[in-house]
Amino acid sequence: MLTSEILRRVREIQVRTGRQVADVLAGEYVSVFKGRGMEFDEVRPYVPGDDVRSIDWNVTARTGEPYVKRYVEERQLTLMLMADVSASQDFGSVSRSKREATAELCALLAFSATRNDDKVGLALFHSEIEEFIPPRKGQKHALRVVRDVLAHSDEQDRRALFEASGAQDASLAERLKAWWRRFATGRRPRRAREATDVGFALEFLMRVTKRRTICFVVSDFLDDGFERAMVAANRKHDVIAVLVTDPNELEVPDVGLVALRDAETGEARVVDTGSSAFRQEARTRTESRIKELELRFASLGIDFIHVDAAGDVIDPLVRFFRMRERRGRR
Repeated sequence: MLTSEILRRVREIQVRTGRQVADVLAGEYVSVFKGRGMEFDEVRPYVPGDDVRSIDWNVTARTGEPYVKRYVEERQLTLMLMADVSASQDFGSVSRSKREATAELCALLAFSATRNDDKVGLALFHSEIEEFIPPRKGQKHALRVVRDVLAHSDEQDRRALFEASGAQDASLAERLKAWWRRFATGRRPRRAREATDVGFALEFLMRVTKRRTICFVVSDFLDDGFERAMVAANRKHDVIAVLVTDPNELEVPDVGLVALRDAETGEARVVDTGSSAFRQEARTRTESRIKELELRFASLGIDFIHVDAAGDVIDPLVRFFRMRERRGRR
C-alpha cells in the first residue's frame, strides 16, 4: 500500500506540472508530435471546389450523384516512458533525487499526452524489467504512471512476488545468468536493482509493442553496450534519450575525507574532497561523459535531452520541442 508520503509527493507533482502543461507544453507537444498518415472518416456529397481525385466512384455509380471521400489526420499517438530505477537513480544532493526528477519529467510528458487524448505507457527498468504498464488513456492512468516511478517495489517485494507466483526457479536462473555476465566481465555480481541495462529494456520494448511509439528513455546511462539496441528500437519507434544528472556529480563539495561507494558496482574508496585536483578531475570526467553521450547519440541519429535533477525540468523539454519543430520545417 502506498504511504502518505508517496501520495503527497504525487499530488505535489500533479499540481506543479499541471499548470506548466496547460501554459507551456500543450502547444509545443502537439506541434512536434503529429499523427502519421490519414484515416478515412466518411463519404459526403461532392461540392464545387472539391478535388476530383477524392471522388468515390463506387458510391457515385450506385447513387447517380457524385460523392467524395473525406479523410482526417490520424492524430492519436502512443507515448512510452522507459524510466531507469536502478540504484544510482536514488542519488540526490540538493532538493530531490534523480529518480524524483525522472518522476516529474514523466509527469509532464504523461499529462501532455493525456491532454491531447494520446495513450501513455510505462516501463520501469534496472538490469531487468521491474514493472510494465501497457499504454492507456486518461488522467487517472497518468497519475498511476507518476506514482509508480516514485514508489516502485524494491528487491524484497519483487522476490516475494516471484515466490507467490511459483516462479522461484525462473528468478534464480535469471539471477545466475546476471551473475555470470558480471563475472565474465570482471565485475562483481550485482543484485538486479543495483544495475542498469538500457539495451535489455529496449529489447523488451521491441517485443511488447507492435505499433510505433514515441519512446523517452530516462536514465543516467551508467551502462555500456546499449547503442545497438537503441539504433534497432529507433528504426521502429521515435526514441529520445534523456540523461538525468545531479549537481554533485559535477561539483564535488569540499567536506574533507569521505568514504564513497558506487551504488551499482559496490566499489568503495576513501577520497579527499579537500583536494582541488580531485574535485577538478571529478568535474572533468563527468563533463566528458555528458559530452560523449551527447555526441554518441547524435551520431546514432537519436535526440538527446540533458536534465539537471536540481533544476527546472520543463526548460530542457521546451528547448527539445522547439528544436524538433525547427528541424521539421526544413
